[in-house]
Amino acid sequence: MDFSNKVALVTGAAVGIGRATALQLAERGADMILLDINEEKLNAVKAECAALGRDAQSFVCDISDEAKVNDVIATVMAHFGKIDILVNNAALWREFTPFTELSAEKWHLFFNINVFGTVYVTRAVLPAMLTQGFGRVINVASVAGVYGNGTMTAYSATKGAVISLTKALAKEVADKGVTVNAISPGSVSDSSDENVDAVTSSSLSYMGRTGSDRENANLICFLASEGAGYISGQNIQIDGCRKRL
Repeated sequence: MDFSNKVALVTGAAVGIGRATALQLAERGADMILLDINEEKLNAVKAECAALGRDAQSFVCDISDEAKVNDVIATVMAHFGKIDILVNNAALWREFTPFTELSAEKWHLFFNINVFGTVYVTRAVLPAMLTQGFGRVINVASVAGVYGNGTMTAYSATKGAVISLTKALAKEVADKGVTVNAISPGSVSDSSDENVDAVTSSSLSYMGRTGSDRENANLICFLASEGAGYISGQNIQIDGCRKRL
């Protein structure tokens, strides 16, 4: 996969799948736009991409802030002139609370980041993709959005929404050179581990382990590539043959 002369934007780029994806895209030639709320770790990923010879721009950005998102996209469009690849990875998920105890405030927080944040970034980037007649949008969903996870109702609902958004938007832009797909990871190794190949044992998959950040990034990069030009509107589970849990 060669991403020379391509510009890619990754949200939630500071750790985990986002970081691994940013590094893989940069290794394969893409210039990078990196968004996250963790400034220290974001700057570290920017330095890693720059060390690969890429033009890397980073922005501390809460994607639930539409005005901030629009400002960032205007800035990078002025710098690069285009965005070819968008990876909507930023999300909130660590909340294990029974439905009857989950506050309305938490529901709003999950939807503002996981759904509206994805909408805001995509809406800001998509017009330029349509104008140039090329674009790749990859949304990071979850098996929770497919099966639903108990005590994770808000997260499951938002990831289900991201999957539906993916399928609906793909139909609007399929004839305009833009593909829209989602990946749904199962259990993934701890994002605090900087080893992109790290895995741990897991009873939630028949393979008996978590997926690595690199494995998830591999799938994202394929969907972003020229070779995936006839794939759109799909949600691809990457879950080690997941058990329905």
